[in-house]
Amino acid sequence: MVKWVIKAFPELTPFELQQCHILRCSVFVVEQNCPYQDADHVDEHCTHVMGWLENRVVAYTRILPPGLTYQEVSFGRVTTDQSFRGKGIGRVLMQQTLQVIQEQYPQSPVRISAQSYLQRFYESYGFQFTGKAYLEDNIPHIEMLLTSVG
Repeated sequence: MVKWVIKAFPELTPFELQQCHILRCSVFVVEQNCPYQDADHVDEHCTHVMGWLENRVVAYTRILPPGLTYQEVSFGRVTTDQSFRGKGIGRVLMQQTLQVIQEQYPQSPVRISAQSYLQRFYESYGFQFTGKAYLEDNIPHIEMLLTSVG
């Protein structure tokens, strides 16, 4: 059973941070064959939502405060370990993420940059396509907005 852990950057242990980077790198750099700088100066400002199974992170996202990437609160680096996809963990990850946003930023709109193929997934949570589509690291993305959580 996946254990959900939510921590601000200063609360992360070196092992926890390493596990987050291992998952993110395995999906976004290796699996998607997209060389880019995953470890950045954004992590230190974020709340990290981690799904743990035994001693590894199998699902992850980071919540960005308003003003960091967008005027609104945002989240990114949403990922599930390849061997755990199709089991509903991504949906639980989204529920956890949106719950934390609701607690930390009540009534705040949420703006995200989503890979285009996930549009329907995010629409199922109330996100709407803003009309802005673009390539990010050669991967089609769209901007989406959720006017309020909860």
